[in-house]
Amino acid sequence: MSDLLQISNLSISFDQAPPVVEDLSFSVREGQTVALVGESGSGKSISALSVLRLLDARHASYPSGEIHFRGENLLRASDKRLRQIRGREIGMIFQEPMTSLNPLHTVEKQIGETLELHKGMRETQARERTIELLELVGIKNPESRLKSYPHQLSGGQKQRVMIAMALANEPDLLIADEPTTALDVTVQKQVLELLKSLQKKLGMAILLITHDLSIVRRYADRVVVMEQGRLVEEAETTRLFENPEHGYTRKLLDAEPPEAPLPAQEEGGILLSVNDLDVRFPIKKSLFGKVREYFQAVQQASFELPKGQTLGIVGESGSGKTTIGHALLKLTASTGRFRLGGEELSGLTQKEFRPYRKRIQIVFQDPFGSLSPRMSIAEIVGEGLEIHDPEGKDTHEQQVIRALKDVGLDPEARHRYPHEFSGGQRQRIAIARALVLQPDLIILDEPTSALDRTVQKQVIQLLRDIQSRYGLSYIFISHDLAVVRALSHKLLVLQHGEIVEYGDAADIFHAPKQRYTQELLSAALFYQTTNESTTTTN
Repeated sequence: MSDLLQISNLSISFDQAPPVVEDLSFSVREGQTVALVGESGSGKSISALSVLRLLDARHASYPSGEIHFRGENLLRASDKRLRQIRGREIGMIFQEPMTSLNPLHTVEKQIGETLELHKGMRETQARERTIELLELVGIKNPESRLKSYPHQLSGGQKQRVMIAMALANEPDLLIADEPTTALDVTVQKQVLELLKSLQKKLGMAILLITHDLSIVRRYADRVVVMEQGRLVEEAETTRLFENPEHGYTRKLLDAEPPEAPLPAQEEGGILLSVNDLDVRFPIKKSLFGKVREYFQAVQQASFELPKGQTLGIVGESGSGKTTIGHALLKLTASTGRFRLGGEELSGLTQKEFRPYRKRIQIVFQDPFGSLSPRMSIAEIVGEGLEIHDPEGKDTHEQQVIRALKDVGLDPEARHRYPHEFSGGQRQRIAIARALVLQPDLIILDEPTSALDRTVQKQVIQLLRDIQSRYGLSYIFISHDLAVVRALSHKLLVLQHGEIVEYGDAADIFHAPKQRYTQELLSAALFYQTTNESTTTTN
C-alpha cells in the first residue's frame, strides 16, 4: 500500500507566536486507520484541521513543513482546488455535531448540499442519495428524518448525520475528530463499527483523533502519540500497547480508572431511601391548556443508598438518569417518596426544602458552563455559604480556602476567574463549591465525560479521597462504565425510565442478570477486554 497522506516536518503557529505544533511527521496509507492521540492541548485537532486548511488563515501560519495528499502539497493548493478536495476526496467528522450542523437547515438540505456541489446532482437525485446514506449509517425510517432539524435528533443521530455528510461523496480519506465523545457506550460501539464496516466497503483510509485508548486499541492499525505539539512516539498498535517506549505514552496507558471502588465504610445506616419515584412531562395540551398526553421519564423507581457509599446510575441517553438526580433536588416535579437521613422530603414545598439543599449538592457535566464567568473562584465557591450561613461571614473565607485545599487547588488562585483554568481544574472548582457546605450527599452528573483519561483519573482519585476523608455519599451518573466501576458500591441500570437491574455493583459487573445490562456492558470496550483476559486466565 502506498501513502495516501504524508505530513512532513509540519509546524503550525498562530499570530506569529511560537509554534503550537512543531516538526510533526507521519503518514496514512490507503485503507489504513491511524490514530492521533494525546491529551487536550497536544495539537491533535489542529494538526487534523490543517490537512484541509480549515484553520483561520488570518491567524494561522505554517512556518515549516508540507502536507501531501496523493503527492499534491495541500499547503500550496489554491482555494479553488481545496474546495474540490474538501468533502469529495477528504471527508471530515467534527467533534461536536450540534455545533457543526447548521441549526437552520434540515437534514436533507445539509447532506444534499454537498451532493449538489461535488456531484452536480439535482434535487430528486440528491434526495434519493440522501435516503440511501441515512440508511447506510443506520438511521431508521430515513424518509421521516429528511425534514428534521438538528435539535430534533438525539446525540447519536446527529453524529450519524455528520458521518453521512462526510461519506456522501465516498472520500478516499476520512478525518474523524473525536467521533464518539459524550455518546453512550452502545451508540459509541455502533458508530465505530459503522465506520469500520464502511471503511472495508469503500476502501477508505481513516485518521482517527481521540483520547480514548480503548477505542484506539480496538480500531487503529497504527498510533501517533503527541505531547505539547510534538510527536513523541509512533508504532503499530499492538506493539505500542504491549511495549510503549516513551514515558508520556506509558502515562497515557496507565491512566485507566481503577477496577473497583474503595472498600465500603462500616455500615452507618441508610442515608437516602427512594420509593416509587415517578417523573412525567406534558407533551400535548388541549386548546384550553389541559394536558392530554405525558411522557413518562421515570417510572416506579425505588432504591437505597447507605451512608459513605456511591450509587452508580447508568443507561443510555433518555433513560432517566439525570431526571432522577433533578427530582431528588426538586429541580423537576415528581411523585413518590424519598427520605434523607430518615427525614421525609418528598412532600416539602420549595421554600420548605431550601434548608435541605445544603445537605444535597450537585456537580454538573460541563465544568465551564456551570461556573459563572463573571465571578471569581472565591465568589463561586463561597456563594452557597452566603445563602445557607449568612451569619458566619467571618469564617467564609477560611471555609473557601479549606475547600480549595481539599480538591488540590492553590488557595491563592481564589481571586482568579474560570477561564484561567483548565477543564480538570474547573471541575475541581465545581467539586469545591459542592464540598464547602459539608453536604451528606453529592450528585455527580457526568462529571468526567468532557475530560481526558489522565485528568479523569485525577478527578476519580480526588472523589475517592474526599469520600474516605469525610464519609460522603455519592450518586454518580455516567455513561462511562469504566469510571462508574471505579467509584460505585451499588449500581442502578435504567432503560426508558424503568429500573432494569439494581444491586451490588461488583455483582452486576461480574454477572449481569438482565439482557439489557449484558448488552450495555458488552458494548463497553473495557468490559470486553476484561472478559477476554479472564477467559484466557481460566
